[in-house]
Amino acid sequence: EPVVRFIWGEEPKVQLPKMGRSILVPVVAVALFLMAWALIAGQIHTKSGKLPGPIDTYTQATHIWQTHVRETEKKHAYHMTGDARIQKLAAVESRLAELNTRNITARSTVANTQAQTQTLLDKATTPLYTQLDQLKTKIKTTEADHENNFKTQANQLIAGDQVAHRLYLKTFTAPNKTLQAQHARRHNLKSQVRTFENAELSPSARDAQTTATALAQERLHLMALQDLLSKRNRETKLAHLKTELETQTTTFYAATGENAYLTARQIKKTRRQINRTTTANYPMPYTLPWQVVRSVMCVFAGFVIGTLIAVPVGVLCGLSPTVMAGMTPFIALLKPVSPIVWLPIMLIIVSGLTGDPATNPIIQLLWSMPGIGGFEINPAFLASAAVVALCSLWATLANTALGVASIDQDHLNVARVLKLGFGSRLFKIVLPSALPLMFAGMRISLGVGWMVLIAAELLASSEGIGKYVIDQFNNGSAESFASLFVVVFVVGIIGLLLDRIMIVFQRMVSFDGSVASI
Repeated sequence: EPVVRFIWGEEPKVQLPKMGRSILVPVVAVALFLMAWALIAGQIHTKSGKLPGPIDTYTQATHIWQTHVRETEKKHAYHMTGDARIQKLAAVESRLAELNTRNITARSTVANTQAQTQTLLDKATTPLYTQLDQLKTKIKTTEADHENNFKTQANQLIAGDQVAHRLYLKTFTAPNKTLQAQHARRHNLKSQVRTFENAELSPSARDAQTTATALAQERLHLMALQDLLSKRNRETKLAHLKTELETQTTTFYAATGENAYLTARQIKKTRRQINRTTTANYPMPYTLPWQVVRSVMCVFAGFVIGTLIAVPVGVLCGLSPTVMAGMTPFIALLKPVSPIVWLPIMLIIVSGLTGDPATNPIIQLLWSMPGIGGFEINPAFLASAAVVALCSLWATLANTALGVASIDQDHLNVARVLKLGFGSRLFKIVLPSALPLMFAGMRISLGVGWMVLIAAELLASSEGIGKYVIDQFNNGSAESFASLFVVVFVVGIIGLLLDRIMIVFQRMVSFDGSVASI
């Protein structure tokens, strides 16, 4: 609002402080957060490597998106036909020829930088290794002298002389300060060696490796594209199978006896292959953007189910104190139940109702629907959506009941005077008056559902953000660690967008100046 007013020239001096407070202050706060994150990340080391900083997280985010783009390109290449496939294949082969030359140069640069790095490392660690070898010899000598000294003293002990024995034992068990100092020195030298060996690469070496890795990944991708546009392309496979079928048919017409029988079997097999290939799709892996879309679909499915349950029950509770009294024990009992408890129950129920997804007509219908079928709606998806509904409907139910119960009594009195029926009162007075608080409850429910969904997918192993998180955690690499930080921002941004969408709807049905319009 301050920006719009400033552009239109409405009290610029008043709008500037507001713009600073609403834009500049958040930007400064985010900048300070990123600086603190970068400083702290450099100091924390885990079993998966250094804690990812802002740059590492951004780099991994670009890598995740690039992976999704490349897998989508492979899928399109598999289905390409005609001149478009030939043109794409020519472009891929041209790019591959260019990359082969650049790849040789990049490998040479990496080899040179590695040699320089190894030379510097040897120069730094060789004196340390020499000192370690010398210190190892000294420690062995000190230990041997220490042992011989006490053996000599033990031979001089007189049986029964308890004072001499106690003095010997005290001296024997006392720490050897010389040996302790030598071990401490050895530990310090080893730490210095590890510091040099684990030191980060120089900027030139790091850039060379990054360039070589990027070129190698692009080259592998183009080689896969080349294969999908030629030998593994669906059109190419079908053409090859049809040619083979024609040859087999010609052979069959000229064959008799057992040869005719064997050729007929080959024709039957080839026809099956043609049918399978005609309907085959590229087995695209589950990339993060794909899983994000599936999670959003799941949360909206659960949100819709929960809303369809919560709104009618909330209206009845708001209209009738008796119904509210009857529902209160169930609300108090079921509202605190964790999604971790609901999930196995829903998995059992949904699995029992759906049976085998391959034969269930509802799931088969969902799989055949355009746009939805590609996301493999299965019992785990339905169970996750049911858990979202069960955990998120309570805010909508409570706010709907409050909104209905808070209707101005004068409105209801007018309805009685006009002798409006129940349906007219419900749709012309009750629901319009309760809509602001109803949408406020839906806003809370959608936020709760989004939080619940990640845990449900994680436990149910249902494809989505939750499954992606557990897969990255089990992977345990530095890239997977950075991917988890990417997921944090993805989940937060989507949650923010969902909340803003509900705020827009809430304001659309709220009266100006009401609490629900904020």
